[in-house]
Order: sequence, then structure tokens, then C-alpha cells
Amino acid sequence: MIRKTPLVEDLEDPMAFPQLMADIASDKDYGKDEIEKAHNEVLETWPHEYAGSFIHIEHPEYTALCPRSGYPDFGNIVLDYVPDGKVCELKAWKLYINSFRDERISHENVINVIADKFVKDVNPSALRIIGDFTRRGGIKTVVTTYRGTNQHYTKYFPKHQNHIL
Repeated sequence: MIRKTPLVEDLEDPMAFPQLMADIASDKDYGKDEIEKAHNEVLETWPHEYAGSFIHIEHPEYTALCPRSGYPDFGNIVLDYVPDGKVCELKAWKLYINSFRDERISHENVINVIADKFVKDVNPSALRIIGDFTRRGGIKTVVTTYRGTNQHYTKYFPKHQNHIL
């Protein structure tokens, strides 16, 4: 349920504004609940009947916790895939990637967990997942994995430009 925050002048009774705002604030777990649910649900898909499509999606707000230190890790998750009959719904993708924010997982593992789920739920003919992670301690990490039923999948994917910062 998405609410547009009202203005006092929009209300018939301006004295009701504090209660209305309290009602909105009480629904503070809406986003958290949606994100937690997305971690275990099948990714929503749409039918796709056009052969030869290449889809590139970037999610620049990935965050999780380092499994050793517990410090937050940040990065850009790049999804490139060639659909085979269906495409992933973008909100489902966003919520799934956001579901890692409180999880202790390494860069190497998370990219493979994401790839395995995407293949299971969406079944593309070719897939590349890149985790382009923010520097920590001066070290830059980029993890790439490929999946798919097409043995020549690397021909589909353009060279990835890593983020410099």
C-alpha cells in the first residue's frame, strides 16, 4: 500500500492532521516486511515473446554485512541476461537485492546466491551477474559469475566498466 503524504490544507478538518500522520507512521514496517518477504519468494516474472533481447539492469544500492567484521558492504549489482520466455519484474528484483542488507555474506558468495536464484526463478538462456563493490580498506572487489543454458553465453555480454570511485 503506497500512501501520498497529505498536506494540512488538503484535509477537510485540519485538526485531524496529527492523527493522520500518526497512522502513517505506525505502518513503519511496510518496507521492511516487503523486503524480508522478497528474500524467500519466487521472483515475479512477465511473459516475453521477443527473441534476441538483451537486458541490462543495475542496482546501485546493494548493501550487506561483512561476515567477519559485521561492517556494512556497499556495491552496484549488475544483471545482464538474455530472456527465454520471461523477464524479471523490476520491483521484485529491487526488493530481492535489498533483502541482503542485514545478512552477513561475502562478496563472492552473494553474487553466486543471486545468480542461482535468478536462474531458478527466471530461467534465462544466458546470465551474467557482476558485483562491483565499494572500496574498503583501499581494496576494490569486482565479482562476476555466468550461468545459463547457452554454452556460448559470454558472446552476449559487453565489457563491463567498473566504477572508479
